[in-house]
Amino acid sequence: MPTAILAEDEDLPRADLRALLAQLWPQLDIVAECEDGPAAARALAELAPDIAFLDIRMPGLDGLQLAKLAAGRCHVVFTTAYDQHALAAFDAGAVDYLLKPVQRERLAAALDRLRQRLAARLPAADLTPLLAALGQQSAPQRLRWISASVGNAIKLFSIDEVIYFESDDKYTRVVTAGDEAHVRTPLKQLMDGLEPEVFWQVNRGLVVRATAIRRALRDELGRITLELAGRPERLPVSRAYQGRFKPM
Repeated sequence: MPTAILAEDEDLPRADLRALLAQLWPQLDIVAECEDGPAAARALAELAPDIAFLDIRMPGLDGLQLAKLAAGRCHVVFTTAYDQHALAAFDAGAVDYLLKPVQRERLAAALDRLRQRLAARLPAADLTPLLAALGQQSAPQRLRWISASVGNAIKLFSIDEVIYFESDDKYTRVVTAGDEAHVRTPLKQLMDGLEPEVFWQVNRGLVVRATAIRRALRDELGRITLELAGRPERLPVSRAYQGRFKPM
């Protein structure tokens, strides 16, 4: 019976992938589900799975770092909300690349290829050249989806829905026009995946979608707050970022 690990730090995408795998390949034995990179590294070393489904962005060690550990030892399928790695992954011989939210048809095709490789006893692809090339890429990876906590549930947001991100203790608050939630990823890390001309940082703990800013209001002390389209609250702009709102 073939074995696999799932390395994904968000509950909903991990549960969705597990459910799809159970439907499409019930004989596949999921021997570990890992919520962070170090746990996935231990699972790779201790369980020696045939297949590793690796999210590219995870805390501790990311999927690319984990793929270095898996290179030549097990078949790798990348799963991610980022899309810059897809073509390179195919060219370098990775089994497949699944963009979140994972589509049933795309996963089914990836599983067919995995079955063929395992049946033919083909060696796992050596991803070292791919990983070296990706490490040299200067273009940042852009977020397309956010999976976040909403009470006791998990909800998937398109990045196009988000009005602003706000640091909130150990979490980051994700706010849309009609909803909000929390993710465990720090704001600083999230900013690496945001388009800087789309999302503006306006203070140390706040990043706002530029097109959602209705107007910037200055009080008698020179302090600036932002009025948003679709939200009732006003957001403060720190002095370090007020230059962005000077009249042209």
